[in-house]
Amino acid sequence: MRDGWKKAGLIGLGTVLGVLLSLNFSAVAQREAKLPIPYEDLQLLSAVFGKIKSDYVEPVSDEKLIREAIHGMVRGLDPHSDFLDADAFKELQVSTQGRFGGLGIEVGVEDGFIRVVSPIEDTPAFRAGVQAGDLIVKIDDTATRGMPLSKAVEKMRGKPGTEVVLTLQRKGADQLLTVTLVREEINVKSVRAKMIEPGYGYIRIRNFQERTGEDLARSLKDFYKQGELKGLVLDVRSDPGGLLNQAVAVSAAFLPRDALVVYTDGRTADARMRLTASREHYTRGRGEDFLRDLPQAVKKVPMVVLVDGGTASASEIVAGALQDHKRATVMGASTFGKGSVQTILPLGSTAGLKLTTARYYTPSGRSIQAKGIEPDIAIDDGRDSPNRIREANLERHLETTKPGAGTTATPPGASPRPAPEREEKAPPPPRFDFGSPSDDFQLRQALNHLKGEPVVASVRTQSAAATPAPAGQPATATAK
Repeated sequence: MRDGWKKAGLIGLGTVLGVLLSLNFSAVAQREAKLPIPYEDLQLLSAVFGKIKSDYVEPVSDEKLIREAIHGMVRGLDPHSDFLDADAFKELQVSTQGRFGGLGIEVGVEDGFIRVVSPIEDTPAFRAGVQAGDLIVKIDDTATRGMPLSKAVEKMRGKPGTEVVLTLQRKGADQLLTVTLVREEINVKSVRAKMIEPGYGYIRIRNFQERTGEDLARSLKDFYKQGELKGLVLDVRSDPGGLLNQAVAVSAAFLPRDALVVYTDGRTADARMRLTASREHYTRGRGEDFLRDLPQAVKKVPMVVLVDGGTASASEIVAGALQDHKRATVMGASTFGKGSVQTILPLGSTAGLKLTTARYYTPSGRSIQAKGIEPDIAIDDGRDSPNRIREANLERHLETTKPGAGTTATPPGASPRPAPEREEKAPPPPRFDFGSPSDDFQLRQALNHLKGEPVVASVRTQSAAATPAPAGQPATATAK
């Protein structure tokens, strides 16, 4: 038996080393040539591999063991790195194109469970009351703890008209919630625009897809066909992010040419970039410059950017850039705080690695990692909760550092930073459609700010209006 186990261990070691080589670890070895090869750790990995192969209650294939080892290796880094198999690659393409059959939920991973980052407006999940921060503990009859994110997405996707049952755990709720949803074809339009009042435009960006910059430019041109704008509200509340170059495009629409939008800092030369409001950075050298013929007035129109705890990643880049350049007033609640960049690294022709390779910094040098963007004017509409999940609450989140200071993360097994305890249990505020002036409290305050009228800092104290600003100047409430 001992000889058999030893033989299995040696076979396992050879298999694992072969897979590591096949996944282009040679490139990493060249980059880190001065580091010793961890033979003892590889022997331990081989021993575990061999023991499972020989003693586990059921036979397990080499492919499953190796894939799960890779998944575990990557997931132990931070909440946003992931191993991508062929299906996950396809899913990534679908998510950036914005059309699929499913429920309409942006999801991530928290403590081994699938977490709702944000429900997409006007989708089955949104209409059923699924909320940001909900943990999906079961999909139909399958528990999600430890389930790869790609597998969970695959189970929620499907043919329109078919049903799926989600079991949810919600902070503050005494028991699990069960919702039955009917899949639909989800065709997510990244940009929604309308004229709220004569001279006051409203643009909502739900997420940053391949055509977000082009759609934004089209909407701005349509506004100016109706006349000059007196003010503009850019709404990125509950926008989970998306493509980095599209965040640069949205920022570039309102900033001077070649103004710094964001810069990144990591361990490799490729991870250190300075992205500016220039064509090569938002078109990536492909296609026409869709911002070239924007009306010049777009660069100077008074602006408010609305943010909340669901504003994350690419949308935080936009808010931070416009705030640092004093191009817009940021209003709402503190943002999510995802200040890291994920790069898709091909591993052969059938797999890839979504790896956190850098932190990003606003033009003034701020890292918002695990901190978020603080609004210039805090507006409480009753939706934000001390229990809302943010980057700082996620296990193994990267800590905030200065450029060039290296990378640290919350150690595996360490407790995530706790959210403040709720002082009182209040019923959740009613759902509303972002951009509806009749019941969107933060939007009404944004309009007041643009008009120089009093701004109310909280829906709970609407009578405590701020002092009106001098003529021609925007009003302020709680400034930070």
